[in-house]
Amino acid sequence: MQSPVIGTTRTKPPFRCDLVGSFLRPPELIEARKLHREGKLTSEGLYELETAEIAKLVERQQELGLQVVTDGEFRRSWWHLDFFFGIEGTEKIDLNAGRTDAKQRAETFRVSKKISFGDHPMLRHFKSLRDLAGESAAKITLPSPALFHFVQRYNGGSAYSNDEELYADIVKVYRDAIRAFYDAGCRYLQFDDTSWGTLCSLLHRTQLRSQGTDPDQLANDYVRLINESIADRPEDMTIGLHVCRGNFHSTWFASGGYEPVAEALFGGCRVDAFFLEYDNERAGGFEPLRYIRDQFVVLGLVTTKHGSLESKEVLKTRIAEAASFVPLDQLCLSTQCGFASTEEGNLLTEEEQWDKIRLVIDTAAEVWAG
Repeated sequence: MQSPVIGTTRTKPPFRCDLVGSFLRPPELIEARKLHREGKLTSEGLYELETAEIAKLVERQQELGLQVVTDGEFRRSWWHLDFFFGIEGTEKIDLNAGRTDAKQRAETFRVSKKISFGDHPMLRHFKSLRDLAGESAAKITLPSPALFHFVQRYNGGSAYSNDEELYADIVKVYRDAIRAFYDAGCRYLQFDDTSWGTLCSLLHRTQLRSQGTDPDQLANDYVRLINESIADRPEDMTIGLHVCRGNFHSTWFASGGYEPVAEALFGGCRVDAFFLEYDNERAGGFEPLRYIRDQFVVLGLVTTKHGSLESKEVLKTRIAEAASFVPLDQLCLSTQCGFASTEEGNLLTEEEQWDKIRLVIDTAAEVWAG
């Protein structure tokens, strides 16, 4: 039976206690994906098992009283590449091809011809989640349009003669995607984006400059790209942006506070909510939030990189600190990232994962009680 939901002052996304998206894959699903790769389980057989595991996951989220549910990204291998692979005009690249010493999977994509949204397989995935969610808000997470550009810029391809031509088609792909997911019943969509984590990093900004790219201009271009992509979104659809500094198997690749991008991103990007990592010193302080206007900020104060549980009182103190820059009524709480950005998952147990979620729920209920 579903428990009473928390969050007495929010009836639409983002919620006072929210989710970034991914969850640790259960052992049955890990084994099923292995059998599928070995040719011992059909694609439809895998889909049926995924659906059964997602149904259990949705029920667990609802039992805890969450207003929002996700499918845990259980049907994905990568948090971002599965969506990019499904866009017409892209092709998968195996970065380990020809290697015998590879210790982990390494893939990316390139643009091989003009891109379009097409009949994307993730629409079927969302419809399945929608049917399982019932009265709960079913949230879909997708890599952002800025990240599409950022990843492909390193991978070659001659389908586009300049960035502006490519930007225009990225915008069209994402406008078509937003409309298609909306027509399928989606009212809550989150873009995940590590390009902004890169642009926060002094090391990566220096590298970009050495390659002839101005990181400040890139930030402005990416704000424009996101804004144009969401410009036609329906009024009753909430779109958030999650900024990440890396989460593969509890690791990270970028470090640095939000100040280098704060004015461009927080002051200019017209998403409805920012999901921001604030689980350790790599994310810096709350001062960059002074540029936030009327958007919500979902504070990612609870880490997903290890199982140690944060202090509820410390979380409350940090929320109060953030509230000196953004009104408390515009703040919400979540984990810093998902628990399994790839199918390998982070270095914590399922029990520790749910302890983290309960901590977020309990803290949010006390902070926004009323």
